[in-house]
Amino acid sequence: MPPSLVSFYPKKADRFDEMLADDGSVRPSWQSFVTQLDAATPEQMRHRLDYVRRRILENGVTYNVYADPKGADRPWELDPLPLILSPGEWQQLSAAVTQRARLLNAVLQDLYGPQTLLHDGSLPPALIFGHKNYLWPCRGLRLPGEIHLHLYAADLARSPDGRWWVIADRTQAPSGAGYALENRTIVGRVFPEQFRDLHVQHLASFFRDLQDSLAYWAPTSGETALVVLLTPGPYNETYFEHAYLARYLGFPLVEGHDLTVRGERVYLRTLSGLRRVHAILRRLDDDFCDPLELRSDSALGIPGLMQAVRAGNVLVANALGSGLLESPALPGFLPAISEKLLGEKLLMPSVATWWCGERAALEFTIEHLDDLVIKGSYPSQRFDPLFGNELKGSQRQEMIARLRARPQAYVAQELVNFSQAPAWHERHERALLPRGVGLRVFVAATPAGHVVMPGGLTRVAAVSNARIISMQRGGSSKDTWVLTEQAVNTFSLLKHSVGKADLVRGGRNLSSRVVESLYWFGRYAERCDKTSRLLRVALARLIDAGGDAQNALGAVCDLARILQVLPAAEQASGKADTAEAPPSREAELLRAVCGKEWGEGLAGDIRRLLWVATQVRERFSLDNWHAINRLQQRLQHYSAAGKALPPAPSDALAFLDEVLLTSSSLAGFAMDNMTRDDGWRFLIIGRRIERLMFLANMVAGFLRLQSTRAAGSLEWLLELSDSIITYRSRYMTQPQVLPTIDLIVFDEGNPHSVSFQLQILVRYLDNLTRLLGGPREESMRSARASLHGFDLGRFEGLSFSQCRVCDPCLDLALLLGDISLAAATLSDRLEMRFFSHVGDVSRQTFAS
Repeated sequence: MPPSLVSFYPKKADRFDEMLADDGSVRPSWQSFVTQLDAATPEQMRHRLDYVRRRILENGVTYNVYADPKGADRPWELDPLPLILSPGEWQQLSAAVTQRARLLNAVLQDLYGPQTLLHDGSLPPALIFGHKNYLWPCRGLRLPGEIHLHLYAADLARSPDGRWWVIADRTQAPSGAGYALENRTIVGRVFPEQFRDLHVQHLASFFRDLQDSLAYWAPTSGETALVVLLTPGPYNETYFEHAYLARYLGFPLVEGHDLTVRGERVYLRTLSGLRRVHAILRRLDDDFCDPLELRSDSALGIPGLMQAVRAGNVLVANALGSGLLESPALPGFLPAISEKLLGEKLLMPSVATWWCGERAALEFTIEHLDDLVIKGSYPSQRFDPLFGNELKGSQRQEMIARLRARPQAYVAQELVNFSQAPAWHERHERALLPRGVGLRVFVAATPAGHVVMPGGLTRVAAVSNARIISMQRGGSSKDTWVLTEQAVNTFSLLKHSVGKADLVRGGRNLSSRVVESLYWFGRYAERCDKTSRLLRVALARLIDAGGDAQNALGAVCDLARILQVLPAAEQASGKADTAEAPPSREAELLRAVCGKEWGEGLAGDIRRLLWVATQVRERFSLDNWHAINRLQQRLQHYSAAGKALPPAPSDALAFLDEVLLTSSSLAGFAMDNMTRDDGWRFLIIGRRIERLMFLANMVAGFLRLQSTRAAGSLEWLLELSDSIITYRSRYMTQPQVLPTIDLIVFDEGNPHSVSFQLQILVRYLDNLTRLLGGPREESMRSARASLHGFDLGRFEGLSFSQCRVCDPCLDLALLLGDISLAAATLSDRLEMRFFSHVGDVSRQTFAS
C-alpha cells in the first residue's frame, strides 16, 4: 500500500495549517476526506482533474484579466480539493461576520444620517470626506428597512495561532458568490461520496433568502417585484458571474442603457414597451450609477437613478454610497465604534491597522516600517501594497517622504502569513502542495435577520510563500465545505413549487439590447457559415490541381471578390506605385480564413460572433454555450498554429469543416433548444436576412461573371448553396442552368433558396406585427411577388457554358440585387424601430 499523501506534505511552522494539527496529525474534520483521498488511484485523480478542467471550459467559466498572457477571458482556476471547516468553528465564524455586517450597516446609516461618529471623534472627518466614495447626494436618503448592505462579504485569513482575522470588507458590490456556487457544482460532482458522507451544507437556501429579501424590500405598490441584475458589461472581470447569477436567481441581466427613468421611476426597455423595475442588484461601482448626480463621464449608469431612489420608487442593493466602507483605513476604528453603536465587543478583529492621517499612527508606521505593509487609504488610488521589509536605501527614504507629505493617503497594516491548505499537484500523480489560502464569506440581510452563506469562496495563492492572494495575480480557488451535525438542508432553487397563478409563458422582460444581440448573433452565425462554405469550395479546387479545377478556382475567387470575402483585385495587389507582386491565390485564401489584412477574414467574423454571444451569455443553454466555446478553442488553436508556420490548405480545410460543424450545431440548438420568445424570433430573422442577402448576391454575381461559364461552375454553385445533394436526388444529369436556378432561387421547399428566405421572413414579420403592434412590413412580401413574376422559362434551352451574360441572366441578377438591397433596408428599419427606439422615424419608415 502506498504511503499516505500527508507523509510528503510539508507543514510550515510560521503559519496555521488547515489540514494538520500542530503535532502533524490530520484534523478530525479532514480525516475522512484524507482517508478516501489516499485510497484513490492515480488514474481516478487524473480523471477528476480532467473533469474539473473540462467543466470549466465547457461552462465558459472565466475571470477576465487584461494584458494577461492567457488571454482576457482567462479560464477560472479551481483546485479540486476543498477547504473543510468544522461545525463548531463555522458557528463562531458565522456569528462574527453577522455582527460585522450589522455594524457596518449601522456605520453607513450614521455617516449618511446624523453623523454622530464624526461629531464625537469616533471617525476622523478627513478620512470620510476625503474618500471619493462618500456620495453627498446620498446624504439623508431613507432606505427600506434602513438596509444599506443587502449583501456583504468579508475577506478572512487566519493568524498563526488559528484565529480568524478580517483582511478586507466588501461593501460596494461584493463579487464571488456566483463563483462559489459554480465551484460547488463542479467539486460536488468530483467527490460525490465524500460530499454526502461528510454532511456538507448546501448553498441554495442562501440565494433563496437573497431573492426573497430583495422582493420584500422592493417598493412594488402592490405589483409583482421585478428585480434586475445591473452589470457593467462583458468586459468586466467578473462578467461570467453576473450572467451566471442572473440566470440562477431568475433576474434579467441588464446594462445601464437597458434602463430609463421616467417620472422618478425606473423602467426596463423591452420590445413590448417599458416595464417598471422595482429593485436593482448592482455590480456597478457607486459613482458610475448615475451620470446626472454622480460621475458625469459615466456611460454605464442610469441618468436619474438617484432621484428615483430619493423618491423611494426603486431599491438599489447595495445602497449607493456603500463603497465608502471599503477603505483599508476604517477597520482600525471599528472596535470602539462597535461598542458605541451596538454595545458589543467586536467578535472578530481586523488585521492591525494604522491610518497615517493621525500623527501618532504616522510616527509608529515610520518607526516600524520593516514589520508593516503600506496601502492606499482609498481604493481609487490604485496603489499596490508595499512591504516595508522589501524597501531598501533610496526606496525606503522615498516612501517615508511620501508618508510625511500626504499621510492621510496611506494606511499601515501588520504583515499576515496566510494559513496554508493542501492543493493537488497537477504534475505529480500523488502529491499535495501547501498553498496560502484566504476565505471570502457572504452575508445577506433578510427581514428575519442576517443569513450567512454556509460556505464561501476560498482563494488560493499562486505560490507557497505569497504575501498577497489575488485572482489577478495568478491565484486559484477552492470549494468551501462547511460540515454540519444536523440534517442537511437539500433545498434547491431549481426545484421550487410553482402554482397555477405563477405560470409564465413567453419572455416579455427581454431588453431591446438583448434582442438586438440575439439578432446579430443570428446574422454573424449565418455569415460565418456562408463564408466558410465559400472558402471551402475555393480551397478544395486549389488542392485539386486539374485544369477544370483551376478554371473553377478562378471563378470562385472572382465571386468571392464580389461578395467581399476576398479583397478587390486592386486591394490584393497593393499600391499601384510599388513593385510588390500580388499575393498568390493560395495566400489570399489562407489570409481570408485567418488574416488581419482584410477585415481579419473569417476569423474576424468568428470573433464578432463570439463577442456578441458574450452579451447574451445567460440566454444560451449549456450545450449551446459548449458549442460556442469549442468554436473559440478551435480558432485559438488554428491561429496559434498559423503563427508558428504558415498553415497548409489542408489545415485550413480541416478548420473550415470544424466551423461548419459548429455552425450546424448552433442552428440546431436555435431551432430545438431555445424558447420561442421575442429574442428567438429576432435571432431567426437575423439568420434569414443574412442568408437571403448572401444567396441573392451570390446568384446575382454568378450570373454576371463571365468566368463562371467554365466547366463545373454550376456544380460548385450548388455546393456553395448546400443544395448539391437535393439536386442529385432529383435530376440524374449533370447540373444544368434551369433546374439549378429553380432550386436555389425559386424553390420554396428548399431551405437554402432565395424564395424560402422570403417566405419565412414574411411569416415572421407578420408575427411581429401581431405580437408587438405597429404597421405591417411589406418589403419582403413585395420582393416575393416580384420574384414570382419572373419568367423562369426564359432559361429553358439555354446552354450556360456558351452564354455570354445574356438578357435572362442580367435581368434575374438585377432583380436579385434589388432583393438584397431590400433585405439590407429591412435590417436598418428593424434596428431603428426595435433597438434604437427611433419612435416617429421608425413609424414613418415602416409605413413607407
